[in-house]
Parts: sequence; C-alpha cells; structure tokens
Amino acid sequence: MAEANRFTQQALSDWMKGDGPESDIVISSRIRIARNLSAYPFPMLATNQQSKEVLEQVADVLKNEELNTISKFSLVTLSELNELEKRVLVEKHLISPALANESRNGAVILNENESISIMVNEEDHLRIQCLCPGFQIREAWDLANQIDDLFEVQLNYAFDEKRGYQTSCPTNVGTGIRASVMLHLPALVLTQQINRILSAVTQVGLAVRGLYGEGSEALGNLFQISNQITLGQSEEEIIDNLYGVVRQIIEHERAARQKLIYETKAKILDRVSRSYGILSYAAIMDSKEAAQRLSDVRLGIDLGFIKNVSPHSLNELLVMTQPGFLQQSAGEKLTAEERDIRRAQLIRDKISAVAE
Repeated sequence: MAEANRFTQQALSDWMKGDGPESDIVISSRIRIARNLSAYPFPMLATNQQSKEVLEQVADVLKNEELNTISKFSLVTLSELNELEKRVLVEKHLISPALANESRNGAVILNENESISIMVNEEDHLRIQCLCPGFQIREAWDLANQIDDLFEVQLNYAFDEKRGYQTSCPTNVGTGIRASVMLHLPALVLTQQINRILSAVTQVGLAVRGLYGEGSEALGNLFQISNQITLGQSEEEIIDNLYGVVRQIIEHERAARQKLIYETKAKILDRVSRSYGILSYAAIMDSKEAAQRLSDVRLGIDLGFIKNVSPHSLNELLVMTQPGFLQQSAGEKLTAEERDIRRAQLIRDKISAVAE
C-alpha cells in the first residue's frame, strides 16, 4: 500500500517538472500501445481466473533485468486502492476511467517518475503508455517501442500477419498505437481561429479531444491531438503525420500570440491580470473557471507579462484542483460547494507561495 500512496499523494508527476521542446505550447507527448495475449479472451470476455493469470504473467515480466535497466517499476493492483485514489490516478493520466471502474484483476505498472504507465486488464490485456514533457513524440515512441519489445520476448501477443496486433476495439487493430500531443492554444481560441484549425486537423485523419481524452471537454484551452488510423500505416508513418500537423499548429499559435500582442496588447494584459488577481483572492471557484483562469495566467507567463510564476506550478494546480485530488488531500469526500471553496484556497496558497 505504501507504493500506491507514493503515486497518489503528489499532484505533479516528476516527468512533468522537466522542460521539453516547445513547452510553452506543447504540454506533453504521449504514446500508448494496445496489446493482448493470444491464449486468453479479451478482458471484457475473460473469467476472473483468466484475468488473474494474465496479471500473473505480466507481473513476471517485471523480473526481467533488461527492463529494470530502463527504470524501477512498481505494480499497483486496483483492489488495493480506494475510489478517491483511483480518481487521482485518472486525473494524473496514469490510468483510464475504464480501468478505474474495473474490478477483475485490474492493475497498473508505474515507474519512479511516472513517465511510464502500463495498464493491465483494461480494455486490452496491456496498454503501455509513455509520457514526455513538451514536443517529444518520437522520443516517447522510442521508449514505448523498447518496453514493448521486452514484453513481447516473454509474452505471446495476439498477432495476425494481415491485420497486425489484435485488439478489443477494432479502431486499434493493426499497430495498436495511439500517439497524442497535449497543446495549450489560448491565442487561437481568442483570435477565433481554433474551429478552422481543428476542422483541418480532423480532415487529415487526426482526432481532437479534451484534457481527459475521448468525450471530455477542452477545458483551459487544452486540446489533445491524436491519430485515428492504426491499420494500413506503419508506426513511423503515423507519428510522422502527427508530428507534421502539430508543428503547423504550433506555428499558427505563435503567429496568433504575436497578433494579440501587436493588435490588442492592453486587452490581453488586462485579461491576464484580472485572472491572476481572481486566482490570488477568490474565495470560491468551480473547476471550469479555474481551468480558464489558469490558462490566462499561463498565456501571461509565455508572453512575458507575468514573471513570478512558473508554468510547472500551473501544471501542478491543474491536477490539484481536480475533484479527486481535492478530496484525497482533504482526507474525506466533499460536496460540490466544499470542493469549490477548497479549490480556491489551494490556488490562493500556491500563488502566494510561488510569488514570495
């Protein structure tokens, strides 16, 4: 249980403290690989005994000395976590909501800085996820591919010569890869260019989602761009396509930021300053407003208007102000109003601390 506590007590994963390329716009890059064991039904059809055996076989891979040269790993079974702890892991993007709701031998394997997360018995037997700060999608792929190869040495994957890796959901068949980049695009939103840009993105086979993936809202001007096609293209082709599109989005966002400075500098400075003041003194705040105000302040940092706050502290607040972490830190379940009060207090305290 001590291992599990280590991953649920801190809001900011250690990997998020690093600065990656284009980190003023690109928050993170992620690769997720779906794999299944050929001898067992997909998790949704597996019996309790079968899913237990899958977990045991996956756990044996952790004894691989070569795997341990990459990082030290810990296995956390979902049965040892309470509901709030599971929710915190979801809010930190370490597990999916689907795994948090799984009761049959669900588990997650995490490395020390939480940049590697391997979900067991989710929608697929294995979902290997690697996260990097900034625009490092190729680096994330290299790491995920290395880990995948080590698992494949000991596990017999379900693979078809024509269709590739077999997955529970047909949309993942083939490479089984989901490559995604989390972008902060406030200037494109403020200049009303975002809909045109995102429409163009979807036309080239990419998907646009919010902070927590499929079905989630793009709070705080955060957009997740990922591939939709997994069959008929190689992993490298998928990643190159995503890389090229994201590079263009970055250039559009930079141009939009320059436009804001040249054409509406006073208004943007006023917007940023108001949000900073509200975050510093508000007594109650819901999650939607918090995300928007934090986005404004982050833009103010990137434009040079705000000097005394680091982007890392805003990344931390983004997780700290989520419902699960608020209740976990309080040590009890809170009503919506109690969460809004505690959220405002946490933000006030954090901004006050970094401003000193």
